[in-house]
Amino acid sequence: MAERKYGVPAPETRTTVRSADWDSADLSGQTHEQVAFIDVDMTEATSRGAVFSECSFRDVRFNASVHTETAFLNCTFTRCTFFDATFAACKFVGSVFSDCTFDLLKVSGGDWSFAGLPGAALGGASFTDVRMREADLTGARCEGAALQRVDLSGAWLHGADLSRCDLRGSDLSSVDPLTVKLKDAVIDVRQAVTIAGLLGLEVRSD
Repeated sequence: MAERKYGVPAPETRTTVRSADWDSADLSGQTHEQVAFIDVDMTEATSRGAVFSECSFRDVRFNASVHTETAFLNCTFTRCTFFDATFAACKFVGSVFSDCTFDLLKVSGGDWSFAGLPGAALGGASFTDVRMREADLTGARCEGAALQRVDLSGAWLHGADLSRCDLRGSDLSSVDPLTVKLKDAVIDVRQAVTIAGLLGLEVRSD
C-alpha cells in the first residue's frame, strides 16, 4: 500500500459496508465518516455535494460514475477501478491511492492537494484546471495523459513519466528534467522558459 505523506497513518474506520450493490445509485448529499467500503459496486453511481471523510475504499468499482462537488477527504483507495469515471469540482485532499486503475478517468476542477498517487498508471487520464499542490506523483506513469492548467507546485515528481503528456498551462516548477521523463510532451512557450531555467540555461530574446 502506498504510504501517506510525512508518515501520517491512515485513519481508522468505525463501520463497514461490504459487497453492497450501489450500481446507478444517487449518493447526492450523503455524508460518510470513517467507513470502510469493501467490494462495493458504484458503477454508474452519481453524487453531488456528498462527503466521504477518512473513509477506506477497497476493491470498489467507480466505473462510469459521475461525481460533482463531492469531497473524498483523507481517504484511502486500494485496488479500486475508475474506468471512465468523471469527477467535476471534487476534493481529494490528503487521499491516497494504491494499486488502482484510472483508464479514461476525467477530472475537471477541484482540489487534489496532498493526494498520494505514487506509481499510479494515469496514461489514459485527463486532469484539467485541478489543484494538485504537493501531490505525491513519485514514479507515476502518465504517458500520453492530459494535465492541462494543473497546479503542480510543490508536487513530488521524482521518477515520473510525463512522456507525450499535454502539460500546457500547468505549473512545472517542481519538475526536475533530469529525473522526470518529458520526451514528446506538449508544453507552451512560458513552460519552455521554465524548463530551460531548471536546466540551467540562460534564455535571451536577442
